[in-house]
Amino acid sequence: MRRLHFIGIGGTAMATLAVLLKRRGVTVQGSDQAIYPPMSDVLAADGIEPFEGFRAEQIGDDVDLVVVGNAISRGNTELEAVLDRKLRYASLPEVVRDEFLWEARSLVVAGTHGKTTTAALVAWLLTCAGVDPSLLLGGVAKNFGTSCRLGRGREFVIEGDEYDSAFFDKTAKFLKYLPDVAVIGSIEFDHADIYDDLEAIRVAFRRLVRLVPDRGLLLVGADNGEASALRADARCRVESFGLQPDADWRAVAIAPGRDGTAFCIERNGKPFADVMSPMFGDHNVRNVLAATAMAVDAGVDAAAIAEGVASFEGVRRRLEVCGEVRGVTVYDDFAHHPTAVSETLAAVRAAYPDRRVWAIFEPRSATACHRTMEADLTSALMNADEVVLPAVYRKTLPKVARLAPERVVAALNARGVRARHLQKVDEIVKVVTREAREGDQVIVMSNGSFGDIHTKLLTALSIT
Repeated sequence: MRRLHFIGIGGTAMATLAVLLKRRGVTVQGSDQAIYPPMSDVLAADGIEPFEGFRAEQIGDDVDLVVVGNAISRGNTELEAVLDRKLRYASLPEVVRDEFLWEARSLVVAGTHGKTTTAALVAWLLTCAGVDPSLLLGGVAKNFGTSCRLGRGREFVIEGDEYDSAFFDKTAKFLKYLPDVAVIGSIEFDHADIYDDLEAIRVAFRRLVRLVPDRGLLLVGADNGEASALRADARCRVESFGLQPDADWRAVAIAPGRDGTAFCIERNGKPFADVMSPMFGDHNVRNVLAATAMAVDAGVDAAAIAEGVASFEGVRRRLEVCGEVRGVTVYDDFAHHPTAVSETLAAVRAAYPDRRVWAIFEPRSATACHRTMEADLTSALMNADEVVLPAVYRKTLPKVARLAPERVVAALNARGVRARHLQKVDEIVKVVTREAREGDQVIVMSNGSFGDIHTKLLTALSIT
């Protein structure tokens, strides 16, 4: 039996791949620093117990291949041992391709926003139609209770990440995924730590489009000019989706409510299906359209689409309700890009127009911490009634290039939005607990654990 060792197994994609390989019969081990939910739960559920910390002796002579996470850099003790001993190593996307995709029908969901939700929904729609797809996600799909699954069908639904592959391969992960069908919903500047500008991101997506075979399908977001422009690079069939009148797949009669969003899906200007999605926001309407187009190409009919959309439970950490105490609802959301912040707040505002909305945003990702995002983040947070910003997570970023929460707070207050800069999680919990009132919607946004603030908020609210 083959044995693979993962350096950086706690990363979202790394943990997911480790689980998928174990379910396929591969012996899996790995190491990392502190691992937090949901990935710690994902690994534990499949009996994978990572080594804590990096030590060369953890990679024994019985290891056949070392998978190197993209967060691992030169100087890591285990990586240096791998190079010194000339052990076989590969990046995550190389392993995904070689283990799963050569024989599969690869359905790649890419774009700056909406990848995880759309990919999870595609897999669910296929499942509702009796197809048994495989799935590899960057988050936990609630319907499946996991971020990955091995199906008996040929379809393999995969979230296509534009982030780089490894220290030795700085190209986008999705370039390894052999797309038969590709979704690109939107393209914006992101990942400021590896991309210099928007043009560099455009180049990566153009390369993805050029990998789709003539017999394949490219689905582009009609509401995003950058995504739509990729038509020019495609040799395959191209269809569009969105809210624009000329979209091939379009949503009309959109009716948001507290139970979700109802709308009619049109295909080429003709009614296709009436759906009721439990998800909020126009961005999720677009996600439904993209997933519908991809599923229909795989043979799913309108009835199965409507059933699947209605029963889709979403993805963990995507506007996920953590709990409600004293009439105060606390959400966990993965938003870390200004556009995602804006869409999340707009979605809650549309569902609860008469409620007070709190936005507690942690600048944590490379993009969120970058000064170039200050103006866009300020505009995005305008949709909240109360804004709280903690300290910037990435202190290693030069101060001249670093987002300044105090500047964002000052700009918001000047524009009539009550905003505060509180350094620590405990300070934030005290303020929210003291000031929150019945009906408030408290949205915590971060791509990290944020000091387990969600649990602390709910606990504090329950004892006051």
